[in-house]
Order: sequence, then C-alpha cells, then structure tokens
Amino acid sequence: MKEISKLLDFRPQIRVLDATMRDGGLVNNFMFSDEFVRDLYHANIKAGVDYMEFGYKADPDMFKETDFGKWKFSKDEDIRAIVGENNTDLKISVMADVGRTNYKRDISPKAESPVDMIRVACYLHQIPGAVEMIEDCHAKGYETTCNIMAISTSGENDWRAALDIVCRSSVDAIYIVDSYGSLYPEQIQRICALYKEYGDKYNKEIGIHAHNNQQLAFANTIEACGDGVNFLDATYGCMGRGAGNCAMELLLGFLKNPKYNIFPVLQFLEKYIPLLKEEGNVWGYDVPYLLTGLLNQHPRSAIAYMADKRTDYAEFYNELTGRD
Repeated sequence: MKEISKLLDFRPQIRVLDATMRDGGLVNNFMFSDEFVRDLYHANIKAGVDYMEFGYKADPDMFKETDFGKWKFSKDEDIRAIVGENNTDLKISVMADVGRTNYKRDISPKAESPVDMIRVACYLHQIPGAVEMIEDCHAKGYETTCNIMAISTSGENDWRAALDIVCRSSVDAIYIVDSYGSLYPEQIQRICALYKEYGDKYNKEIGIHAHNNQQLAFANTIEACGDGVNFLDATYGCMGRGAGNCAMELLLGFLKNPKYNIFPVLQFLEKYIPLLKEEGNVWGYDVPYLLTGLLNQHPRSAIAYMADKRTDYAEFYNELTGRD
C-alpha cells in the first residue's frame, strides 16, 4: 500500500505533458484555429506544464494535407509561427508513428527546429522500426520517447522482450499506453513495476498515456505516479480520441508541486471546450466506449457507432461479442 503522506508531498522529477492537440486532434481532424493553439500554448506556460505536444509528424505522401488541419503534419514553420523562439520553460513535442512518418526527410536536425522531443509511437511488432527512428532522432539532437501502444493485448513475455530492446537504445523514456482504456489500477501497478525494472536497469524514464473508456484514465495515471512513473500525459477537458484521456484539470489538481497552477487551465476550458462541443466535436466517456474497453477492443467500432448516432447498446454488445 502506498503511503498516504505521499499525497501531501511532490516528486520534482515529475513531468506533465499536454497531449490535447495530438490526441484531441483525432477528434476534429486537427482543425484547430491558430487562436486556439496560441491560447493553449500560453495556458500551458502559465500552468507550469512541462511539455506541449503539437500533433503528428505524418507523411504527406500517405495522408492528403487537404483532408486534415496542419497539426497532422506539425511542420517546423507552423510551430514556430505560434511559439517563436519559445524562450520559456515549456518544451515542445510531436509524435511520429512508425510506418507513417518519413522521419529522415521530415524531421530536421534539432538545431533547425523549435521541437524538443520526438515521441515515437509503435506497436510491439514495430519495435525494430521504432528503435531505428529513435536513433535517428537522437542523433539529430532530440529528446525521445517510445510509446508502445495497445499493451493490454499482449503479455509479460512480450513486454519484457520489447523493453529490453528499446531500453538498450538511446531513448529517454518509455511509455505505458493503455490504448483501449481496458486496464485497471491493479494491473497498472504490476505493469509499472515491470517497466520500472527495465527503466532502472538502463536509466530510462517511464511514462503513462491513459484512455478513459472505463472512467479510469485519471485513476490509472495517479496510480502510475504513485508507482514511480514520472512522465504523465493529460489533455484539457479529457479531449482525445473516443473516450478521451486523463484530464489536465484533474491531474494538476492532484499534483502538489507548487509550480503547477490549475487556474489558467480553467480559463482555457471555459473559453474553448463548450465551443468545440457546440461545433459537433464528440469525445468522452459513453457506453459504447465502455464496452470496447471492457472487451479490450480498439475503439474504432465505438467511434463509428457514435457517428451513426445509435443508442441500441445491447445490440452493439452483441456485435462486439459475436452473438447472434
């Protein structure tokens, strides 16, 4: 059992990352206005957030630029138009998916970019490709993470093999990613112990990125925090694909480090979250996402169900389980 007294203290090694534009961009095809992005940037600075993720580094040869907002591609010049020289304590990150990023062409050397960290996202079978990307980005001068997605679909032997490979690379942090929102705090505790075993052995940080299908994103994030995980992802108003993520306002309210300030977060939420929802953007806990989380399935079927405005939950459950 964790010591209750620790709830009144803080660990200075903790780093909070705002993933609103990246995971939230999956809700609205990254169609964020410059005003939204600029205000979010300044809110993060005032709130003491450590990293702000601007979006993906998607390959324009694979994704039509006319189908998405510019943060699907997060070009250096677009980021610089928001942050200038970014003479602040806030660091900038972007995500690069293995197999969906032309990293040799589209990720320039750090000396030429406003970006500080490249977060390499992969599935277990893509670990060798992830390591190749990590080494390329490290050589260019970036901080790097490896975000191993959908870990709930595999077991300990697979995790150990992947962690040993990734931790022997130049990566700075390895992320636990509950892509399907199917994990419980007790499972998170065991997974954190395993990740920390390798992180401590190879001197790597561990992070967590949680989804809220079972309304456990915040619970799982603070569980991981209590288990010694230092890199914590959150989004404003839980905004993220499907059921969304750990809420920034919950996380900053929980963390006791006086560097974090919830007030700018509340100001941003007040100005933008109702407007986004009025524009028809849908995210957050709902029964269809609960069902995919319970069944450890990708939320794509629940997203389609929600888009069709269906409410026949029992029939959807039958579809997911293959019942007649």
